[in-house]
Amino acid sequence: MNRAVPLVAIPARFAASTSALRYGAVVTARALSESVLRAGGEPVMVHPWAPDGNVDPYAVGRRLAFADAVLLPGGGDLSPTRYGETVASDHVYDVDDEQDAFDLAVATWAIAAGVPLLAVCRGMQVVNVALGGSLEQHMDEPHRHFVHDVQVAAGSALAGVVGQSPRVSCYHHQRVDVVGEGLQVVARGGDGGIEALALPSASAWFMAVQWHPEDMAATDATQQALFDGLVEAGRGKTL
Repeated sequence: MNRAVPLVAIPARFAASTSALRYGAVVTARALSESVLRAGGEPVMVHPWAPDGNVDPYAVGRRLAFADAVLLPGGGDLSPTRYGETVASDHVYDVDDEQDAFDLAVATWAIAAGVPLLAVCRGMQVVNVALGGSLEQHMDEPHRHFVHDVQVAAGSALAGVVGQSPRVSCYHHQRVDVVGEGLQVVARGGDGGIEALALPSASAWFMAVQWHPEDMAATDATQQALFDGLVEAGRGKTL
């Protein structure tokens, strides 16, 4: 393909209701879509489809074959059963087996197919679990509406995009615990929590961050650079 505008697939999120609709909805964050648009890409929301809570990554790949890049967004909690645990915390919320199955399949397919991938917040957690890692079900001090500095590993690809001490916006109460196979920690917060992961074996552009770059991207070129990098990598894939 030779498209002038790379298509960025964004798995939608299920919503019980929205102000403009009478029934349950599938949605994506406006700030995410706008960040992709500013980068010169076209955001394409994809309906999660795994009615029995299980879907083959290659079936998902057939649906996403149009995509030049994938953006795995934030959202509710992954079911602890997806990483071999029972629900140990009363704080686990908004678990949806269909959403989990679809997101995990998207991550697995994108990595295997060499599709540029940006994973944000829950998206990073999905990648970690897809590669055999686990999550801390509830942090002692959740990061909700929390802005802080993170330390990025010198010489990492992420440091080349956001620098070594970016100020970031977080909203999460879970985080990576055991790191998945092949992943490397490339950023931590002041509390020691894992804030970003790299995948050295990836055959395409790959970034995974625990924070929400879309929160600040409209006014912070450092955060917008993550979306710029994703779209630019997708542009290369279209050639």
